[in-house]
Amino acid sequence: MRQSFSNLPLTGVKVVDFGQYIAGPAVAMLLGDLGATVVHIDPPDGPMWDSPANATLMRNKLIVTLDLKTEEGLEKARALCAEADIIVENFRPGKLAALGIDFATMRQERPELITISLPGFASNDEERREQRAFESVVAASSGVFTDMGLNRVLMGLNPSFSPLPLASAYASQIAASATVLALQSRQLTGLGDQIEVPLAAAVMEGLCYNSIKVSDMPERYLTQRETEIERRRIEGLPMNVSYEDLQELLDPFFRSYMCKDGRMFYVVCPSHKHHARRCLEVLGIYQEMLDEGLTEEEDTYKPVSEWETDTSLGVYPMPKFWADKLAARMKEIFMTRTSHEWKRMFGRAGIPGAPQRWLQEWINDEYAEAAGLMIDVWDPEYGEMTQPGPIVWMEESGEEALSPAPRRWVEFDEALKKLKKLRTDIPDPEDGIAQEGWLSGVRVLDMCNVIAGPHSASYLARFGAEVIKFDPAVPLYDSWNTVTYGLSQGRGKKSILADAKSEHGRKVLEDLVKSVDVIFWNAPDSQIKRMGLDAENLRKLNPEAIFCKLDCFSGVRRGVRTDYIGYDDLVQATTGIMLRFGGAMDRPEEHAHVGTIDVMCGFGGALAVASALYQKHRFGRIGRGRTSLSANSGLLQIPFAYDFRGRGLFDEPSGPEVNGYDSLSRFYSTASGVYMLLCAYESDLPRFRNVEGLEELPDIPEEERAAFLAGAFQMHPATEWITRLRAADIGCAICNNIDALRSENLREPDGTPGTDNGSYSFSHYADHPSGHEIIQLDPYAVRPTRGKVYALSPTEKFGTSTRTILNDLGYSDAAIERMLKSGQVSESWSKEYLPS
Repeated sequence: MRQSFSNLPLTGVKVVDFGQYIAGPAVAMLLGDLGATVVHIDPPDGPMWDSPANATLMRNKLIVTLDLKTEEGLEKARALCAEADIIVENFRPGKLAALGIDFATMRQERPELITISLPGFASNDEERREQRAFESVVAASSGVFTDMGLNRVLMGLNPSFSPLPLASAYASQIAASATVLALQSRQLTGLGDQIEVPLAAAVMEGLCYNSIKVSDMPERYLTQRETEIERRRIEGLPMNVSYEDLQELLDPFFRSYMCKDGRMFYVVCPSHKHHARRCLEVLGIYQEMLDEGLTEEEDTYKPVSEWETDTSLGVYPMPKFWADKLAARMKEIFMTRTSHEWKRMFGRAGIPGAPQRWLQEWINDEYAEAAGLMIDVWDPEYGEMTQPGPIVWMEESGEEALSPAPRRWVEFDEALKKLKKLRTDIPDPEDGIAQEGWLSGVRVLDMCNVIAGPHSASYLARFGAEVIKFDPAVPLYDSWNTVTYGLSQGRGKKSILADAKSEHGRKVLEDLVKSVDVIFWNAPDSQIKRMGLDAENLRKLNPEAIFCKLDCFSGVRRGVRTDYIGYDDLVQATTGIMLRFGGAMDRPEEHAHVGTIDVMCGFGGALAVASALYQKHRFGRIGRGRTSLSANSGLLQIPFAYDFRGRGLFDEPSGPEVNGYDSLSRFYSTASGVYMLLCAYESDLPRFRNVEGLEELPDIPEEERAAFLAGAFQMHPATEWITRLRAADIGCAICNNIDALRSENLREPDGTPGTDNGSYSFSHYADHPSGHEIIQLDPYAVRPTRGKVYALSPTEKFGTSTRTILNDLGYSDAAIERMLKSGQVSESWSKEYLPS
């Protein structure tokens, strides 16, 4: 394990990890990568999930084998817990307490203790809390497989399976950030907390951009795919669009193109004022398209009826005429060079684009290795092993995080001795400050765009932080990007508009920087330096400020692609997610949950900030937190993101036709026509003896099980099978959809965050500031016992708080009027909240 002189932010923090499978162990892994000392407890038969991925999940951990069903094992576990600052578990609600590890009792004895529980479903969800909530059961129950995007709807593939552990990945980032937020709060108050993060709530938060519903959405925001779905529904036509025909419904700046080397290249540059133009310039067809009549509207925030032409470069979606014309020429041009050539040309020109690659290629990619996004770790079982690098790190100690200790099995006495050697100084609660939310009194400046960075700042607002969103006086992105995404990531914020490159705007930015505790930015290092927010200049403006940077391709070390700009979709392409989902190089497909990696990266940014605040309170060090979309892709793909000599094939489920892992874990159609997910393992076969109609299954050869089950499930409706299977404690779920979840779990806003509402909670905003009726997910995944979670105010129109913020900074009304008149500061981008 690491030495005590480590500069990692969580040095000295002691964690006991009871977690199994992915979510719990991943939380402890994230804490261990940041310097915590972790003791992991396994049952006598070893981990419940037998996978090489455990080598990654258990790095930086001492592993102790204990039988909690014996008095001796229980006493040893309690002895370890008595030394811990943090305890992690992810069983069904109440299971660990029933064994004798009761968090509530422990916290009565030690109010400084922090516990984190990650059940599949919420402990206050009476309907679901006792279910066997494996990863895919949570996904099916939460609409993940039934809402896999417009492509799968049009192709008639519904439900649609994905092996990505979305629920566990989101939950582990949310839980780790919540744990460290509670930890930094403890340094001020002397008090810990008891926290629950249900996987079902976590995956819903990860998909909050999918689940939002906006009434009367203006037609300009509807894509060709959405229009085609609506047409087919109205006319009663089947959803049977082929993959090839589907491509012609995609925006030309948001699709893959075949290149000279037989590789696909993914272009993701819609909705930005400059990216689409640069793309056409690099392709050599910009002037050609202008000559054919393509235009660029100066102000795309005006209603479309007031535009001088029928379209504009830099908006999304492009109308069909121009989409078809541009795509046809772009297809021709991309075939003239290799995907590697286009990667360099796009990257150097500041255009988001990337070649499609398989995960196996990414794991062994030279840039990934050079940047520390993939690292080599010697594992006692697998030898030299390539694993994902640190997901979250501090600039000043990131290099140390690149050398994690391999997992190590030890005896109980050694583990206890290790924990006893460490001491954490915290204030006596009587001497600590009073604090409602974990971040009450913390002021945050959000300078980010799109999803990851802004979502991170909004997430902090629910814990009491005051968040100010700083955007340019004239927008760079079109309203499809800023306003529609902002409906989710702008909640709980005040908005100010100013041109940071102008005299007045620069002064406002510097005044804001001087006034805040935390600054978020999701820009390349080169841009941050140009803006004067590199470490040296930031210290001059505000030596106490914590800076957190999120971007696309960064790792701990710089490399050739560090400053390349990009989005979630490009990381999906670069790291193999799109090829796995599509199934082949000539048919890559976006894993279509908006923010698949973006939102997770946002929670990672919160973990970086929490860690920086902790080390500031504990050690007096001011740190710069970092995370990236590429780093988070390692967490999202952790079940198969590893390599070693002798590794088996990269054969996880892939492609549009896949329906699960095997005959015991896949979709089945039932007599009611409803799809059901069965989720069982070989070890569960004896349980089927107790299921009426499936008693023979354990005697049936493996190769005949699927046919037997398919026939049996056609004998009764899904609800009947669910009742029978759950009575035998077998994992299963009806494939739910988000529309149903929204309607079944809807409430009117009441000033609470929704944490009392079980595993699912939505609010209906009839009087939303946008003028539209909006239904969106509540900020409800984190459920502390002590710290307060605040309901977030709806997103205000961009620029609404410009005057208020300037007044708070000390500017007079006369000065504000002069700044507004100059155009360097603004109160609005448009007349309408959501331009029509």
